[in-house]
Amino acid sequence: MFSRSFILLILLAWAIPAAAFADAVPDFAKGGLPYVQKYCITCHSGDRPKAELTLVPFTDAASIVKQRKTWDNALRMIRLGEMPPKNPKPTLPETEAFEAHIKAIFDHHDRNAKPDPGRVTMRRLNRVEYRNTIRDLIGVDFDPTEDFPSDDIGHGFDNIGDVLSISPVLMERYLGAAENIMTRAITPEPPAVIRRHLSTLYSEPASADVGKKLIVNGYRRVSSDGKEAIEVGPVHTPYKWEDDGEYDFRTKVYAHPAVPPDPGAKPPIIRVAILVTGKDLRGPTGEDELKQLVGNVPKGAKILEIVEVKATERGKAQTIQVRVPRLTGRERMMVALVKPAQDQPAVQLFIEYLALDGPLDPRPATHRRLLDVAGGGAKDQPHAQQSRVVMARFLRRAFRRAITDDELDRSLKLIERTMAAGEKWESAVQLAMQAALCSPKFLFRVELDDRPQSPEARALDEFQLASRLSYFIWSTMPDDELLDLAEKNQLTAQLEPQVRRMLADSKSSALVSNFAMQWLQIQRINTISPDGALFASFDDRLRQAMLTETQMFFESIIREDRSILTLIDADYTFLNESLARHYGIADTHGNLIGQKPGKPAGERFSGREFKRVALQDRNRGGLLTQGSVLTVTSNPTRTSPVKRGKWVLEQILGAPPPPPPPDVPE
Repeated sequence: MFSRSFILLILLAWAIPAAAFADAVPDFAKGGLPYVQKYCITCHSGDRPKAELTLVPFTDAASIVKQRKTWDNALRMIRLGEMPPKNPKPTLPETEAFEAHIKAIFDHHDRNAKPDPGRVTMRRLNRVEYRNTIRDLIGVDFDPTEDFPSDDIGHGFDNIGDVLSISPVLMERYLGAAENIMTRAITPEPPAVIRRHLSTLYSEPASADVGKKLIVNGYRRVSSDGKEAIEVGPVHTPYKWEDDGEYDFRTKVYAHPAVPPDPGAKPPIIRVAILVTGKDLRGPTGEDELKQLVGNVPKGAKILEIVEVKATERGKAQTIQVRVPRLTGRERMMVALVKPAQDQPAVQLFIEYLALDGPLDPRPATHRRLLDVAGGGAKDQPHAQQSRVVMARFLRRAFRRAITDDELDRSLKLIERTMAAGEKWESAVQLAMQAALCSPKFLFRVELDDRPQSPEARALDEFQLASRLSYFIWSTMPDDELLDLAEKNQLTAQLEPQVRRMLADSKSSALVSNFAMQWLQIQRINTISPDGALFASFDDRLRQAMLTETQMFFESIIREDRSILTLIDADYTFLNESLARHYGIADTHGNLIGQKPGKPAGERFSGREFKRVALQDRNRGGLLTQGSVLTVTSNPTRTSPVKRGKWVLEQILGAPPPPPPPDVPE
């Protein structure tokens, strides 16, 4: 659950309705004009007015509002004491009353004016948004933005549309990144299937005696009546797996009784089990079945197949091949003897090697996903139909909206021309996707307007709303659920449930790292170095701990349905050992080091692990008391109340202090 105040903050990022009040318009002729005529009009009238500003046309409130910038500058000069001049000089109450009257005119207009949608700048994806969007759109596992130039900063943020331009260098980087991304994502010439072959001499369980005691003509012996783990097995080895890949496992074996049977006696049935194991393996075999196997078989193993071994001598050894399905949590492959029946003699199994081939489809997972056509019903259709299915799905996600027939047709024609030049279908689709990644429709968050000249406010369309939500909360593209709701015109109706779902997703950590940290302006802590002689305990580890405390604190407010007022008045925080020692806090109950405990002792801190701490001293609660904020608002050798006051005005109250008077030195 999440606080309504925080959800309101997010909804306000979409649209902020104006309040309307039916109060009276302030009368400039009575409240302001006498001041202008007495103190200002002499200099600001005639053919050559001072500062090329004439105040003669301003006779009512409407004329004041039309020239708001002019009057904002005039009020600033009045506050600085530069205007009016000394002769005659207005009294302080007169000036304050005049300022209040002009402000009242502006306030009345702001309250009663029709909402002005203004203009929406095409917002270029910044580096973080580009990287995250590529991750979710393509799925490559590298950072394509490493050599991108840094983003410009506006008002403390790196995602302000008006400052995010595209330089020639950045355009070159986009072109190179698109090619690199798609080269890795789609492989028209897939690599050969990887084949791994391991002699059982080097398998586990291992011992220095394996080669001497258990290897017989290149085969490792496993006995059902052995005394040691190396004798009974199971024989196994670890592998590195692709989570979504299928594999073929092979082994070569023969078996016979440990003691030659009596002449004419029926030979025992000898069976071998092929298993896959892993700590978090999905769908493991039950313990009762695993107990039927010889040796120490770990819990969580999964029997893939049990095979009867009919080969009884080395020259006729039997090859067993088993398909290993897609399973998460795979770690090892095992070959284990099945215990013989109680009335049967002990048996011996001889194993030559363990071999694993795969993944059987060596194409990258990105290749298979991007070019998948089965869901679109085009698996057995001509390439033209497959291209339509693949590109329609890709462009919708890349452009983050419904695509037009013309946009799709252009991509399909590019694929046709590329194939006509002799390239494979996969290469042609790869090129079409690469072109889409260079399109302004991908690189920019475009909000198309069918009435650009209209002054009327109107709602965003559903796809625009989906993008605003996803890039604010996740710093990445909308997922399929958002796009599907937008396509059905149902996103606005389900706005709050979707915000809650998005905040619950792990991707919402971007809201902390990309919004909160820039809002609070505490990234500067990475460039601040307090005086080493005065603050000997300050080091990079403590610096990072201060930053982490603020990140975890802000995220907890989102996750725990807390009031936004918790930001400045909290009874808890998050500390590790170094930061707790810096604050003088002894344990998670907030008891102080060297003082009589106010509460029963809590957990002690250990190393870099962060723990939630219940604060006993409410003077420490909230952002304003956290080390990150205090550090960035200090000087290297001492505290700075001025810097901290400025930080509170700008970052918390949104009311930056006015510039100093011109006669005040630095």
